[in-house]
Amino acid sequence: MKLMFKASPLVRIAGLAIVLLVLAGCSKGSVEKVKIGFVVKQPEEPWFQREWKFAEQAAQKYGFELVKLEARDSERALAVIDTMAIQGVKGFVICTPDVRLGPQIVAKTQQKGMKVISVDDQFVKPDGTFMTDVPYLGIAARKIGEDVGTELFKEMRKRGWKPEETGACVITFDELDTTRERTDGAIDSLTKAGFPKERIFRAPQKTSDLEGAFNAGNILLTQQSQIKRWLIAGINDSAVLGAVRAMESKNLGADAVIGIGINGTDCIGELAKPNPTGFFGSMLLQSRIHGFVTAEMMYKWVAEGVEPPKDTRTTGILMTREDFKQVLTDQGLGDLVK
Repeated sequence: MKLMFKASPLVRIAGLAIVLLVLAGCSKGSVEKVKIGFVVKQPEEPWFQREWKFAEQAAQKYGFELVKLEARDSERALAVIDTMAIQGVKGFVICTPDVRLGPQIVAKTQQKGMKVISVDDQFVKPDGTFMTDVPYLGIAARKIGEDVGTELFKEMRKRGWKPEETGACVITFDELDTTRERTDGAIDSLTKAGFPKERIFRAPQKTSDLEGAFNAGNILLTQQSQIKRWLIAGINDSAVLGAVRAMESKNLGADAVIGIGINGTDCIGELAKPNPTGFFGSMLLQSRIHGFVTAEMMYKWVAEGVEPPKDTRTTGILMTREDFKQVLTDQGLGDLVK
C-alpha cells in the first residue's frame, strides 16, 4: 500500500526558504576572485619587495588575488608553475633566476592554460636571442646610462669646469649585458656632448659591490693622479659610491667630484648627509611600474582579454640632494625617507 503525505503550507514555505538560502550561498561562493601570480628570484632584495608591494596595490585596485612566490633556482621556477596551476592562478609575472629557462617556462605555462609576462630579465632562446613573442617589461639600460652622461655633462658645465681639465671615471662590470649597456650609454652620451674621449677612463670592477668599485677607482686615481676634477658614472649607486670614497681618500671632495648613480634607493643615506659629498645624485629606477603595471597588465589580459605589449622599457628619474625626498614620495617610496 502506497502512503502519501501532504506537507502543510508552513512546511512548504520553510523548505523553499532553505532551498533559496542554499542556492544563494552556492551562487555567492561561485564568484571567485581572479588569481594572478608574481614570482621573483630573490624575495629578500628590496627591489623585489617593492615590486610585490606595488603589485599588491594593483590587486587592491582591481579586486584580484595576488599570489606571491619565490623561485631562487631553475628547479623552483618550473615547480611554482605547477603550484600556481593547482591554486587556480590564471596568469603570472616572473623574474626568472635564469633567462635561458624561457622556452621551458612558456611551454609549461601553455600546458597549464596560463599566461605569462616576464619582468626585469627577458627570456632568451637556446641560441641566445631574446624571446620577443613573450610580453616583457624591463629597464631601458642604455637610455638610463645615456641620461647619466647627459646630466654629468650638464652639471660640469654649470660649475664652469673645462672638459680638457676634467676626467670621467666609469666604473664598469661588463660581465652582464644590462650593466655594460648602462656604462656604454654613459660613455657615448658624454662623447656626443663634446667630452674628450681620451679623458674617459674605464675602471673595471672585479666584484660588483662598493668595495669592488672603491678598488677600481683607487687604481684609476693612482694612474691618473694629475687629474683633479672628476665625473663618475657606474653600473649602480654602489659603484659610484665606491668611486666617491676612493676620491675622498685622495682629498677630492664635493667641489671636485660629480657622481651620478643608478637605482636611487641605495644612496638615500648619502644624499641625506648634512654636508654634500661627491655623490651628486642618482637615476631612480621605477619599481612602481615594474610591480603595479605588470600586475595590472596581467589582470586585464586574463579578465578582459587585453594582451599586453611585447616590449615595455622604463627609464630613470634624476634625483639630487635638493629633491630626493619629494621624488621618492611622488614614486610611492616615501616610507624610505621617513
